[in-house]
Amino acid sequence: MSIQWFPGHMHKARLEMQATLPKVDLVIEVIDARIPYSSENPMIAELRGEKLCLKILAKADLADEAMTQDWLDHFESATATKAVAVTTKDIPTIRRIKQVVHRMVGDRSGRMINAMIVGIPNVGKSTIINVLAGRTIAKTGNTPAVTQRQQRVNISDNLTLLDTPGMMWPNVHNANSGYRLGLIGSIKDTAMDYTDVGFFAARYFIEHYSERIAERFQLDEIPEQELEFIEAIGRRRGCLGKSNMVDIDRASRILINEVRTGGLGKLTLETPQTMRREVVLTKAAVAEAEEKAKKRDEKRKKQFRAKQKAKRKSREMEW
Repeated sequence: MSIQWFPGHMHKARLEMQATLPKVDLVIEVIDARIPYSSENPMIAELRGEKLCLKILAKADLADEAMTQDWLDHFESATATKAVAVTTKDIPTIRRIKQVVHRMVGDRSGRMINAMIVGIPNVGKSTIINVLAGRTIAKTGNTPAVTQRQQRVNISDNLTLLDTPGMMWPNVHNANSGYRLGLIGSIKDTAMDYTDVGFFAARYFIEHYSERIAERFQLDEIPEQELEFIEAIGRRRGCLGKSNMVDIDRASRILINEVRTGGLGKLTLETPQTMRREVVLTKAAVAEAEEKAKKRDEKRKKQFRAKQKAKRKSREMEW
């Protein structure tokens, strides 16, 4: 599934971020612990360059603990990067983010530390800001794009946060990342197809979480095919229409909602190994698409020049 959801305020936010980044000491990027790779905004990595970065794996209470540790180790191996996992209920851990920031930036002799906090929509960024500030500063919600403008938040201990709108990137080239973003609710539902996302989730759960799915939906056996899987869920949850046929869209919505609300327990939808594999495949796919587009443009130019030449020749013959 190719995601192309980039509202006008996100384009504005990108320009504002680009202008403000040179003035900040550190970038705090909030990502979803269930999809640390897919919820990383490549545009942010490109803009921040070598600037210090703290990765916050939010909603860790919904993610597989062992896989979360693998991701923390992965991020910690990068230069100028630290990583912590937090949940919205673990207030002390969120508050310790301030100490991590101070250690990363170093001794400032009492001077204010300016940090920019960024993240994709609906990743939990606003909740973290409110906990750090000790008061309600940023709006929170379960739908994407709640924050739509930059705001400066003064935190105690000589720390100021520049809050930015939740920002996607113009094109999610990795189809699997698009499905994962849709699955956890980081894009608006109007920009995705529930059935497509449901089938993607079914494929993944059949391979990785089959026993848990069977227990949750009280299935006697695990179907091997996506359609059978969705139909089995639909029958268990009463998603039946005419002629006792399963409503695939309704069943897919139920599966997606179970993921978003944590009904299926702690799960992670990708690993560092997954990331490395998909990065290679995505680069190859993008390169192939660009080459096809280049050839298509060249063909159109040749056709245009041939038509122009034919017109000139026709006029010369008339004279």
